[in-house]
Amino acid sequence: MDTMDEILMRAAIEVSRDARAHGNHPFGAILVDDKGEILLKAENTVVTEKDVTGHAETNLMRKASKKYDREFLARCTVYTSTSPCAMCTGAMFWGNVRRIVFGLSTERLYAMSSEQNNDALFISCADVIASGRKAIEIVGPMLEDEAEAVHAGFWS
Repeated sequence: MDTMDEILMRAAIEVSRDARAHGNHPFGAILVDDKGEILLKAENTVVTEKDVTGHAETNLMRKASKKYDREFLARCTVYTSTSPCAMCTGAMFWGNVRRIVFGLSTERLYAMSSEQNNDALFISCADVIASGRKAIEIVGPMLEDEAEAVHAGFWS
C-alpha cells in the first residue's frame, strides 16, 4: 500500500458516502488510469434506480466499457470501497481491468450486515478471479476502518 493508493481509496470511500446520502447502499467505486488520474466515478444505485444490478462497480464498468477500449482498461485500476461481489468482479474481469483495490473486506461487511444480507454470495473477489484465465492483481483490504465507518448504523 502506498500513498497514492491511500488517496485513491479515500476517493472511492467518498463516493460510497455520496451513495448513502442519495438513499442507496453505501458503496462507491472509481476508475483510475495508469498515471493515477480519476477517470470515472460510480455509486451504488440499487434503491434509487430499483435495479438489483446497480452495484457501484458494475455501474462503473458499464460506463467504462462504453467510453474506453479493452486495451486501455487493462492499464487501469478500480478502487472500490468494499470488496466486490461476484457479479461486480465478473464485470471487471470481462471489462479487462487488471488491478482491483478494495477497502472493506467481505468478512467485515457481512459481520455488520448479516441480518439484512441473507441473499449474499459468500465468495471472495480473489476466488472469482482465480477461476479465470487472466492475471488480475487484487489489493485489500485497505483503510478498512475508514471504509467501514461509512456503513455505521446503515445495516441495523
